[in-house]
Amino acid sequence: MAENDKAGDNKQQDITKFLIMTIASIVIMFIVFAGVNYVVMENLITQKLNTINTSQEELADDGGSEDEIQRGIIVDLGDFILNLCDESQKKYLKVNVAIEVTKKDTDFPEVEEEKGGGHGAAPAPVDPMEAIQKEMNQYKPAIRDAVITNLSSKTSTELATAAGKELAKEQITNDINSILGGEREVLRVSFGQFIIQ
Repeated sequence: MAENDKAGDNKQQDITKFLIMTIASIVIMFIVFAGVNYVVMENLITQKLNTINTSQEELADDGGSEDEIQRGIIVDLGDFILNLCDESQKKYLKVNVAIEVTKKDTDFPEVEEEKGGGHGAAPAPVDPMEAIQKEMNQYKPAIRDAVITNLSSKTSTELATAAGKELAKEQITNDINSILGGEREVLRVSFGQFIIQ
């Protein structure tokens, strides 16, 4: 019986040693894993912060001149009521379209002050916006036709998404730029009211 007790004690000790070794191994593996994870994450975060700082420094060095939003002259093309290209049922689009075109150096001439003396009155200054509107009016029928052709070739499903609207704006921009022939360039196409019924 003493041998049985001794054998039971040995088994108990072996099990205890095994449990202690297993727990110690798990604790050591956890500590190693946590340490490696910390080092890797710290390096990743440092790299990301360096990348962000570098990007911000480059933007500051550039002065943002290339990324500045170019401002142009807005030309309102008016309202359009169009049939869409849906096959199952007739759908209509009511949209207000405006385009923003580039300025020319000659659009807004500096007003020269009258230099003393002179008998005649100075000619009345020409309103630059009026001159630009006149210039754009010659293109308006072709531009309106391009907008109508582009939008009426779309389905209501295509125009219902933001991506579909952006694609239509891109296509309209390309069409109008080909009409303007390089005299001006379309910077943006904007849809004011946009209703599909």
